[in-house]
Amino acid sequence: MAKNIRGNHDGENGENDSYTIAGRGVVERDQLVREVEEGRHPNHHVVNINGEDYVRSNPDSTDSNNVNK
Repeated sequence: MAKNIRGNHDGENGENDSYTIAGRGVVERDQLVREVEEGRHPNHHVVNINGEDYVRSNPDSTDSNNVNK
């Protein structure tokens, strides 16, 4: 279970094709989406943008744990 997931902005237009999880390293977007949908990262959810699924952190008052901060 990851507390902090960082988007790598490594897609063609700056989207997240992969994410970095502290202590685990780089995880491809499709893999992380599956893990979030399975409930393995309860502080995160999946959003669909233009037909592609991406991982986002659940909103709270702490900027430091947001995916794209």
